[in-house]
Amino acid sequence: MGMTIIEKIFARKAGLDSVSPGDTVVVDVDMTVLIDLQFATMWIQPNRIHDPDKLAVVMDHAVPAPTIKDAAGGPHARKFVADFGIDRFYDVGRHGICHQVIAENGLARPGEILACTDSHTCAAGAYNTAARGLGPAEIYSIMCTGTTWFQIAPTVRYELDGAKPNALSGKDIFLHIANEYGDAANVNLEFGGPGLAGIPMHDRRTIATQGAEVSADFSTFEADDVLSRFLDDTGVTGYIAAAPDPDATYLEVRHVDLAALEPYVARPGTVSRNGLPVSQLDTQKIDQAFIGSCANGQLEDLEIAAQVLRGKTVAPGVRLLITPASQAVYREAMRLGYLQDIADAGAVITNSTCGACFGYHMGVIGPGEVCITSSTRNFTGRMGSSEAEIFMASPATVAASAITGYITDPRNITDHRSVTA
Repeated sequence: MGMTIIEKIFARKAGLDSVSPGDTVVVDVDMTVLIDLQFATMWIQPNRIHDPDKLAVVMDHAVPAPTIKDAAGGPHARKFVADFGIDRFYDVGRHGICHQVIAENGLARPGEILACTDSHTCAAGAYNTAARGLGPAEIYSIMCTGTTWFQIAPTVRYELDGAKPNALSGKDIFLHIANEYGDAANVNLEFGGPGLAGIPMHDRRTIATQGAEVSADFSTFEADDVLSRFLDDTGVTGYIAAAPDPDATYLEVRHVDLAALEPYVARPGTVSRNGLPVSQLDTQKIDQAFIGSCANGQLEDLEIAAQVLRGKTVAPGVRLLITPASQAVYREAMRLGYLQDIADAGAVITNSTCGACFGYHMGVIGPGEVCITSSTRNFTGRMGSSEAEIFMASPATVAASAITGYITDPRNITDHRSVTA
Protein backbone atom coordinates (compact mmCIF):
# COMPACT_ATOMS: atom_id res chain seq x y z
CA MET A 1 0.00 0.00 0.00
CA GLY A 2 1.32 3.45 -0.94
CA MET A 3 2.27 6.12 1.57
CA THR A 4 1.67 9.86 1.90
CA ILE A 5 4.49 12.39 2.38
CA ILE A 6 4.32 12.24 6.19
CA GLU A 7 4.13 8.44 6.19
CA LYS A 8 7.19 8.27 3.91
CA ILE A 9 9.22 10.53 6.23
CA PHE A 10 8.17 8.65 9.36
CA ALA A 11 8.91 5.26 7.85
CA ARG A 12 12.40 6.40 6.84
CA LYS A 13 13.17 8.00 10.20
CA ALA A 14 11.81 5.02 12.14
CA GLY A 15 13.76 2.51 10.03
CA LEU A 16 10.59 0.80 8.79
CA ASP A 17 9.52 -0.35 5.33
CA SER A 18 6.08 1.17 5.69
CA VAL A 19 3.73 2.80 8.18
CA SER A 20 0.03 3.61 8.13
CA PRO A 21 -2.51 5.65 10.12
CA GLY A 22 -2.88 4.46 13.71
CA ASP A 23 0.72 3.26 13.98
CA THR A 24 2.91 4.67 16.73
CA VAL A 25 6.49 5.26 15.62
CA VAL A 26 9.68 6.28 17.39
CA VAL A 27 11.70 8.51 15.09
CA ASP A 28 15.04 10.28 14.97
CA VAL A 29 14.67 14.07 14.99
CA ASP A 30 16.95 15.96 12.59
CA MET A 31 16.62 19.46 14.08
CA THR A 32 15.29 20.70 17.42
CA VAL A 33 14.77 24.42 17.98
CA LEU A 34 14.53 26.05 21.41
CA ILE A 35 13.10 29.55 21.82
CA ASP A 36 13.70 32.24 24.42
CA LEU A 37 10.53 31.53 26.41
CA GLN A 38 11.90 28.10 27.31
CA PHE A 39 14.89 29.71 29.03
CA ALA A 40 12.75 32.27 30.86
CA THR A 41 10.38 29.71 32.39
CA MET A 42 11.46 26.85 34.66
CA TRP A 43 14.75 26.28 32.83
CA ILE A 44 17.02 23.55 34.19
CA GLN A 45 20.29 23.08 32.33
CA PRO A 46 20.71 19.43 31.26
CA ASN A 47 23.73 17.34 32.16
CA ARG A 48 24.15 16.23 28.58
CA ILE A 49 22.54 16.69 25.17
CA HIS A 50 22.24 14.30 22.25
CA ASP A 51 23.94 16.29 19.47
CA PRO A 52 24.77 20.02 19.40
CA ASP A 53 24.66 19.96 15.58
CA LYS A 54 20.98 19.01 15.73
CA LEU A 55 20.03 21.92 18.00
CA ALA A 56 19.33 25.60 17.41
CA VAL A 57 18.40 28.37 19.86
CA VAL A 58 16.44 31.41 18.67
CA MET A 59 15.61 34.52 20.68
CA ASP A 60 12.24 35.52 19.25
CA HIS A 61 9.12 35.82 21.39
CA ALA A 62 10.13 38.54 23.83
CA VAL A 63 12.88 40.51 22.10
CA PRO A 64 14.18 42.92 23.27
CA ALA A 65 13.19 41.66 26.71
CA PRO A 66 10.02 43.49 27.90
CA THR A 67 10.12 42.07 31.44
CA ILE A 68 12.73 41.20 34.05
CA LYS A 69 11.70 37.55 33.77
CA ASP A 70 12.40 37.56 30.03
CA ALA A 71 15.67 39.39 30.57
CA ALA A 72 16.74 36.69 33.04
CA GLY A 73 16.23 34.02 30.39
CA GLY A 74 18.85 35.50 28.08
CA PRO A 75 21.87 34.56 30.27
CA HIS A 76 20.47 31.03 30.63
CA ALA A 77 20.36 30.66 26.85
CA ARG A 78 23.84 32.11 26.36
CA LYS A 79 25.36 29.86 29.03
CA PHE A 80 23.63 26.80 27.55
CA VAL A 81 24.93 27.31 24.01
CA ALA A 82 28.43 28.14 25.30
CA ASP A 83 28.61 25.10 27.60
CA PHE A 84 27.46 22.65 24.93
CA GLY A 85 29.09 24.19 21.85
CA ILE A 86 25.88 24.93 19.97
CA ASP A 87 26.80 26.96 16.88
CA ARG A 88 23.26 27.75 15.74
CA PHE A 89 22.47 30.47 18.23
CA TYR A 90 20.45 33.44 16.97
CA ASP A 91 20.87 36.03 19.70
CA VAL A 92 19.51 39.57 19.73
CA GLY A 93 20.91 41.31 16.66
CA ARG A 94 20.79 38.26 14.40
CA HIS A 95 17.46 37.09 15.78
CA GLY A 96 13.99 36.77 14.35
CA ILE A 97 10.77 34.83 14.67
CA CYS A 98 11.99 31.24 14.90
CA HIS A 99 10.17 29.93 11.81
CA GLN A 100 11.67 32.70 9.68
CA VAL A 101 15.14 32.03 11.11
CA ILE A 102 14.64 28.30 10.44
CA ALA A 103 13.84 29.05 6.79
CA GLU A 104 16.63 31.57 6.24
CA ASN A 105 19.29 29.28 7.67
CA GLY A 106 18.26 26.04 6.00
CA LEU A 107 17.30 24.29 9.24
CA ALA A 108 14.14 22.82 7.67
CA ARG A 109 15.14 20.27 5.03
CA PRO A 110 13.01 18.09 2.75
CA GLY A 111 12.31 14.61 4.04
CA GLU A 112 13.49 15.39 7.56
CA ILE A 113 11.87 15.90 10.98
CA LEU A 114 11.98 19.22 12.84
CA ALA A 115 10.64 19.94 16.33
CA CYS A 116 10.25 23.21 18.22
CA THR A 117 8.36 24.47 21.25
CA ASP A 118 6.27 26.88 19.18
CA SER A 119 2.87 25.72 17.93
CA HIS A 120 3.46 27.16 14.45
CA THR A 121 6.43 24.89 13.76
CA CYS A 122 4.24 23.37 11.03
CA ALA A 123 5.44 26.39 8.99
CA ALA A 124 8.43 24.29 7.92
CA GLY A 125 6.07 21.91 6.14
CA ALA A 126 6.40 24.32 3.20
CA TYR A 127 9.89 22.85 2.72
CA ASN A 128 8.68 19.21 2.57
CA THR A 129 9.67 18.84 6.24
CA ALA A 130 7.75 16.91 8.89
CA ALA A 131 7.61 19.78 11.38
CA ARG A 132 5.50 20.08 14.49
CA GLY A 133 5.30 22.13 17.65
CA LEU A 134 5.69 20.12 20.85
CA GLY A 135 5.56 20.98 24.54
CA PRO A 136 8.65 22.24 26.42
CA ALA A 137 9.07 18.94 28.31
CA GLU A 138 9.04 16.91 25.09
CA ILE A 139 11.48 19.30 23.39
CA TYR A 140 13.75 18.97 26.44
CA SER A 141 13.56 15.18 26.09
CA ILE A 142 14.39 15.29 22.36
CA MET A 143 17.32 17.62 23.11
CA CYS A 144 18.73 14.95 25.43
CA THR A 145 17.82 11.76 23.51
CA GLY A 146 17.53 12.76 19.84
CA THR A 147 14.24 10.87 19.40
CA THR A 148 10.50 11.27 19.93
CA TRP A 149 7.33 9.36 19.09
CA PHE A 150 4.25 10.13 17.05
CA GLN A 151 1.00 8.38 16.35
CA ILE A 152 0.35 8.60 12.64
CA ALA A 153 -2.85 10.38 11.71
CA PRO A 154 -4.77 9.98 8.42
CA THR A 155 -4.01 12.55 5.72
CA VAL A 156 -6.26 14.94 3.80
CA ARG A 157 -4.79 15.91 0.43
CA TYR A 158 -5.40 19.32 -1.13
CA GLU A 159 -5.07 19.34 -4.91
CA LEU A 160 -4.38 22.92 -5.98
CA ASP A 161 -5.75 23.54 -9.47
CA GLY A 162 -5.58 26.51 -11.82
CA ALA A 163 -3.58 29.70 -11.59
CA LYS A 164 -3.46 31.98 -8.54
CA PRO A 165 -4.61 35.55 -9.35
CA ASN A 166 -1.97 38.22 -8.66
CA ALA A 167 -4.08 39.86 -5.97
CA LEU A 168 -4.41 36.59 -4.07
CA SER A 169 -2.03 35.49 -1.31
CA GLY A 170 -1.36 32.33 0.64
CA LYS A 171 -3.39 33.81 3.50
CA ASP A 172 -6.44 34.08 1.24
CA ILE A 173 -6.02 30.47 0.09
CA PHE A 174 -5.79 29.28 3.68
CA LEU A 175 -8.79 31.34 4.84
CA HIS A 176 -10.85 29.88 2.02
CA ILE A 177 -9.84 26.34 3.00
CA ALA A 178 -10.54 26.99 6.71
CA ASN A 179 -13.93 28.46 5.92
CA GLU A 180 -14.89 25.72 3.48
CA TYR A 181 -13.71 22.68 5.44
CA GLY A 182 -13.33 23.76 9.09
CA ASP A 183 -11.10 22.06 11.64
CA ALA A 184 -8.69 19.25 10.85
CA ALA A 185 -7.93 17.89 14.32
CA ASN A 186 -6.00 14.59 14.36
CA VAL A 187 -5.43 14.86 10.62
CA ASN A 188 -2.38 15.63 8.47
CA LEU A 189 -2.69 18.07 5.58
CA GLU A 190 -0.80 17.49 2.32
CA PHE A 191 -0.60 20.07 -0.49
CA GLY A 192 0.20 19.44 -4.13
CA GLY A 193 -1.38 19.43 -7.56
CA PRO A 194 -0.85 21.28 -10.84
CA GLY A 195 -1.52 24.71 -9.32
CA LEU A 196 1.31 24.36 -6.79
CA ALA A 197 3.96 25.47 -9.28
CA GLY A 198 2.36 28.94 -9.38
CA ILE A 199 2.47 29.42 -5.60
CA PRO A 200 5.74 30.99 -4.40
CA MET A 201 7.56 29.80 -1.30
CA HIS A 202 6.42 32.65 0.94
CA ASP A 203 2.77 31.81 0.26
CA ARG A 204 3.41 28.12 0.90
CA ARG A 205 4.95 29.09 4.22
CA THR A 206 1.87 31.09 5.15
CA ILE A 207 -0.45 28.17 4.31
CA ALA A 208 1.71 25.63 6.15
CA THR A 209 2.02 27.92 9.19
CA GLN A 210 -1.72 28.36 9.47
CA GLY A 211 -2.30 24.60 9.58
CA ALA A 212 -2.05 25.01 13.36
CA GLU A 213 -5.21 27.14 13.29
CA VAL A 214 -7.30 24.22 12.05
CA SER A 215 -5.55 21.91 14.56
CA ALA A 216 -3.80 19.76 11.92
CA ASP A 217 -1.02 17.47 13.13
CA PHE A 218 1.27 18.20 10.17
CA SER A 219 0.89 20.51 7.18
CA THR A 220 3.27 19.45 4.41
CA PHE A 221 3.93 20.44 0.80
CA GLU A 222 5.22 18.38 -2.07
CA ALA A 223 8.76 19.14 -3.21
CA ASP A 224 9.09 20.68 -6.67
CA ASP A 225 11.30 22.98 -8.77
CA VAL A 226 10.15 26.08 -6.86
CA LEU A 227 11.37 24.51 -3.62
CA SER A 228 14.60 23.28 -5.22
CA ARG A 229 15.46 26.80 -6.39
CA PHE A 230 14.76 28.20 -2.91
CA LEU A 231 16.97 25.57 -1.28
CA ASP A 232 19.75 26.16 -3.82
CA ASP A 233 19.68 29.88 -2.98
CA THR A 234 19.76 29.04 0.74
CA GLY A 235 22.67 26.64 0.32
CA VAL A 236 20.77 23.53 1.40
CA THR A 237 22.12 20.33 -0.19
CA GLY A 238 22.24 16.58 0.42
CA TYR A 239 18.58 16.10 1.28
CA ILE A 240 16.19 13.37 0.16
CA ALA A 241 12.73 14.79 -0.51
CA ALA A 242 9.64 12.73 0.26
CA ALA A 243 7.05 12.31 -2.48
CA PRO A 244 3.64 10.68 -2.01
CA ASP A 245 3.12 7.36 -3.74
CA PRO A 246 0.63 7.37 -6.64
CA ASP A 247 -1.49 4.87 -4.70
CA ALA A 248 -1.23 6.65 -1.34
CA THR A 249 -4.34 6.31 0.81
CA TYR A 250 -6.02 9.58 1.87
CA LEU A 251 -8.88 10.26 4.22
CA GLU A 252 -10.13 12.67 1.57
CA VAL A 253 -8.83 14.46 -1.53
CA ARG A 254 -10.10 18.04 -1.89
CA HIS A 255 -9.69 20.26 -4.93
CA VAL A 256 -9.12 24.02 -4.67
CA ASP A 257 -9.70 26.10 -7.80
CA LEU A 258 -7.19 28.90 -7.26
CA ALA A 259 -8.48 31.00 -10.16
CA ALA A 260 -11.92 31.24 -8.55
CA LEU A 261 -10.69 32.67 -5.24
CA GLU A 262 -10.65 36.30 -4.10
CA PRO A 263 -9.31 38.14 -1.03
CA TYR A 264 -10.76 36.65 2.16
CA VAL A 265 -11.28 37.76 5.75
CA ALA A 266 -11.97 35.68 8.86
CA ARG A 267 -14.33 37.12 11.43
CA PRO A 268 -13.33 37.29 15.13
CA GLY A 269 -13.03 34.14 17.21
CA THR A 270 -11.88 31.46 14.80
CA VAL A 271 -10.89 30.91 11.18
CA SER A 272 -12.86 27.66 10.88
CA ARG A 273 -16.08 28.14 8.94
CA ASN A 274 -16.01 31.80 9.91
CA GLY A 275 -14.73 33.63 6.83
CA LEU A 276 -16.00 35.27 3.68
CA PRO A 277 -14.67 37.23 0.71
CA VAL A 278 -13.70 40.76 1.78
CA SER A 279 -16.04 42.09 -0.91
CA GLN A 280 -19.00 40.58 0.98
CA LEU A 281 -18.17 42.01 4.42
CA ASP A 282 -20.34 44.82 5.75
CA THR A 283 -18.56 48.08 6.59
CA GLN A 284 -16.29 47.36 9.54
CA LYS A 285 -14.23 50.10 11.14
CA ILE A 286 -10.83 49.28 12.64
CA ASP A 287 -8.56 50.76 15.31
CA GLN A 288 -5.38 48.76 14.68
CA ALA A 289 -3.92 47.00 11.66
CA PHE A 290 -1.02 44.57 12.01
CA ILE A 291 1.28 43.00 9.43
CA GLY A 292 3.84 40.54 10.77
CA SER A 293 4.31 37.18 12.53
CA CYS A 294 5.75 33.92 11.24
CA ALA A 295 2.82 33.71 8.82
CA ASN A 296 3.12 37.11 7.14
CA GLY A 297 6.20 39.06 8.19
CA GLN A 298 8.28 37.79 5.29
CA LEU A 299 10.10 40.07 2.88
CA GLU A 300 7.47 39.52 0.20
CA ASP A 301 4.73 40.50 2.67
CA LEU A 302 6.51 43.78 3.40
CA GLU A 303 6.92 44.34 -0.34
CA ILE A 304 3.16 43.96 -0.79
CA ALA A 305 2.48 46.33 2.11
CA ALA A 306 4.86 48.91 0.63
CA GLN A 307 3.17 48.65 -2.77
CA VAL A 308 -0.27 49.28 -1.27
CA LEU A 309 0.89 52.08 1.05
CA ARG A 310 3.29 53.92 -1.27
CA GLY A 311 2.18 57.53 -1.61
CA LYS A 312 -0.82 57.02 0.68
CA THR A 313 -1.53 57.78 4.35
CA VAL A 314 -2.86 55.68 7.20
CA ALA A 315 -6.37 56.83 8.15
CA PRO A 316 -6.81 59.09 11.22
CA GLY A 317 -7.50 57.05 14.34
CA VAL A 318 -5.87 53.90 12.92
CA ARG A 319 -2.57 52.43 14.13
CA LEU A 320 -0.70 50.41 11.53
CA LEU A 321 2.06 48.23 12.99
CA ILE A 322 4.56 46.35 10.85
CA THR A 323 6.86 43.69 12.30
CA PRO A 324 9.46 42.16 9.97
CA ALA A 325 9.82 38.44 10.68
CA SER A 326 13.57 38.61 11.26
CA GLN A 327 16.50 40.96 11.52
CA ALA A 328 17.57 39.76 8.07
CA VAL A 329 14.14 40.64 6.63
CA TYR A 330 14.28 44.03 8.38
CA ARG A 331 17.68 44.84 6.87
CA GLU A 332 16.72 43.75 3.35
CA ALA A 333 13.38 45.60 3.48
CA MET A 334 15.27 48.71 4.58
CA ARG A 335 17.81 48.33 1.76
CA LEU A 336 15.02 47.93 -0.82
CA GLY A 337 13.14 50.99 0.43
CA TYR A 338 10.05 49.13 1.64
CA LEU A 339 10.39 50.41 5.18
CA GLN A 340 10.71 53.99 3.91
CA ASP A 341 7.44 53.73 1.98
CA ILE A 342 5.71 52.06 4.93
CA ALA A 343 6.95 54.61 7.47
CA ASP A 344 6.15 57.54 5.17
CA ALA A 345 2.53 56.35 5.11
CA GLY A 346 2.39 56.70 8.90
CA ALA A 347 3.00 53.12 9.99
CA VAL A 348 5.11 52.08 12.97
CA ILE A 349 7.83 49.54 12.16
CA THR A 350 8.86 47.41 15.11
CA ASN A 351 11.75 45.15 15.91
CA SER A 352 11.51 41.53 14.77
CA THR A 353 9.62 39.61 17.46
CA CYS A 354 6.47 37.60 18.12
CA GLY A 355 5.28 40.37 20.47
CA ALA A 356 2.07 41.78 19.01
CA CYS A 357 0.91 38.47 17.52
CA PHE A 358 0.52 36.74 20.88
CA GLY A 359 -0.57 39.81 22.80
CA TYR A 360 2.65 40.16 24.78
CA HIS A 361 4.20 43.49 23.84
CA MET A 362 4.79 45.88 20.93
CA GLY A 363 1.12 46.45 20.09
CA VAL A 364 -1.40 44.99 22.54
CA ILE A 365 -5.02 45.95 21.74
CA GLY A 366 -7.43 47.38 24.31
CA PRO A 367 -11.05 46.79 25.36
CA GLY A 368 -13.58 47.56 22.62
CA GLU A 369 -10.96 47.91 19.90
CA VAL A 370 -11.06 46.22 16.51
CA CYS A 371 -7.87 44.89 14.94
CA ILE A 372 -7.32 43.49 11.48
CA THR A 373 -4.25 41.29 11.43
CA SER A 374 -2.21 39.21 9.03
CA SER A 375 -0.75 37.27 11.96
CA THR A 376 -1.57 33.72 12.95
CA ARG A 377 -4.54 33.75 15.31
CA ASN A 378 -7.79 35.65 15.86
CA PHE A 379 -9.31 33.97 18.92
CA THR A 380 -10.71 36.11 21.73
CA GLY A 381 -7.95 37.63 23.85
CA ARG A 382 -5.12 36.56 21.54
CA MET A 383 -3.70 40.03 20.87
CA GLY A 384 -4.66 41.75 24.11
CA SER A 385 -8.01 42.46 25.70
CA SER A 386 -10.69 39.76 25.68
CA GLU A 387 -13.07 42.63 24.92
CA ALA A 388 -11.36 43.37 21.60
CA GLU A 389 -12.24 41.90 18.21
CA ILE A 390 -9.69 40.45 15.77
CA PHE A 391 -10.30 39.97 12.06
CA MET A 392 -7.71 38.07 10.00
CA ALA A 393 -6.71 38.82 6.40
CA SER A 394 -3.78 39.09 4.00
CA PRO A 395 -1.08 41.78 4.21
CA ALA A 396 -2.61 43.49 1.16
CA THR A 397 -6.03 43.61 2.80
CA VAL A 398 -4.58 44.82 6.11
CA ALA A 399 -2.62 47.60 4.40
CA ALA A 400 -5.64 48.66 2.33
CA SER A 401 -7.81 48.72 5.47
CA ALA A 402 -5.28 50.89 7.30
CA ILE A 403 -5.59 53.48 4.53
CA THR A 404 -9.40 53.63 4.51
CA GLY A 405 -10.05 53.01 8.22
CA TYR A 406 -12.36 50.05 7.57
CA ILE A 407 -11.81 46.52 6.27
CA THR A 408 -11.22 46.97 2.56
CA ASP A 409 -10.69 44.77 -0.49
CA PRO A 410 -7.14 45.63 -1.64
CA ARG A 411 -8.28 45.50 -5.25
CA ASN A 412 -10.24 48.69 -4.56
CA ILE A 413 -7.15 50.60 -3.36
CA THR A 414 -4.53 49.90 -5.96
CA ASP A 415 -4.13 48.48 -9.41
CA HIS A 416 -4.25 44.79 -8.48
CA ARG A 417 -1.64 43.96 -11.10
CA SER A 418 0.95 45.78 -8.97
CA VAL A 419 0.18 43.80 -5.83
CA THR A 420 2.19 40.68 -6.46
CA ALA A 421 1.28 38.15 -3.83
